[in-house]
Amino acid sequence: MNNRFFSALSAATVVAVLAPLPAAGQASWTLPRTTDGQPDLQGVWANNSATPFERPEQLADKAQLTDEEVAELALRARELFNGETDAAFGGAVFEAAFAAAENYQSRDGASSETPKGTGNYNQFWLVDREFNNRTSLVVDPPNGRIPALTAAAEERKTVRRDRRRDHPADSYTDRSTSDRCITYGVPRTSAGYNSYFQIIQSADHVVILQEMIHDARVIPLDGRPHLNEKVRQLLGDSRAHWDGDTLVVETTNYSSKSNFQNAAENLHLVERFTRVGPDTVNWEVSVNDPTTWTSPWSASIPLAKSEDAIYEFACHEGNYAMEGILTGHRMEEKVATTDSQQ
Repeated sequence: MNNRFFSALSAATVVAVLAPLPAAGQASWTLPRTTDGQPDLQGVWANNSATPFERPEQLADKAQLTDEEVAELALRARELFNGETDAAFGGAVFEAAFAAAENYQSRDGASSETPKGTGNYNQFWLVDREFNNRTSLVVDPPNGRIPALTAAAEERKTVRRDRRRDHPADSYTDRSTSDRCITYGVPRTSAGYNSYFQIIQSADHVVILQEMIHDARVIPLDGRPHLNEKVRQLLGDSRAHWDGDTLVVETTNYSSKSNFQNAAENLHLVERFTRVGPDTVNWEVSVNDPTTWTSPWSASIPLAKSEDAIYEFACHEGNYAMEGILTGHRMEEKVATTDSQQ
């Protein structure tokens, strides 16, 4: 588990209100460059945005909030997430504040939230979240929603869901790669929970270190081709180049065991990293997989410069959590067998 919050605890969750990018005071800023003349993206960058990945249906085609609406949401969030509620991940902070909730409890197992009633730790342990005027990180399609799944992808999703329901922990192999402390995958777009990245540059490589399960993407910049299509990797195979002052990273060759929003081996990912100010990198994520979605889509995520270090995420396959998951399911099976015999 990350030690960041043991070394820098805050008394309560404080929600910051950010102006639309680029922030005020950046107009006179000059883009720094490395000794090789490349735009300098080096440092630790955080994705702590409160903006939901997809636009809430209640906001329909409203892409921007007014400054007054942002201030009201931030106030609601500050009052609600005072450290005593369940921990809220992803877009849950925005959604709860938008709904003017009086309390927050993590959802049931239908979502990625911790299942209700499992003794989830509280919001005190999570990092501050940042609001701005946007209502979704998805920017294309314009409605801020990920396009519909294809019929084949819907079927895969159903099979996976039913398998997880009927065989949640027959073996460690029934659990996700994140449960097994292998990887959270690329791109990891979730915000607010160890969502820190460190970028390191040389003349012919860039390294993007993800704090979550300490994945390090070592990406060539020298124009070499992608690996043979028969070589498949959980994080895919990434190659990068400069488009003006923007770092463009293209990733292919995903494994069939990868999983990003229901996509796997046919996923084609293009990321664009552009430093737009002293404290901000715009991270644009464009994905395409005609076997998964009915059309390509894109998201734009603001990364904020952080003075925090990247901490060891002490998670490994065989972690005690896996022992607990498997032991708990054996107990459930034992209780079910006993009940059926009575």
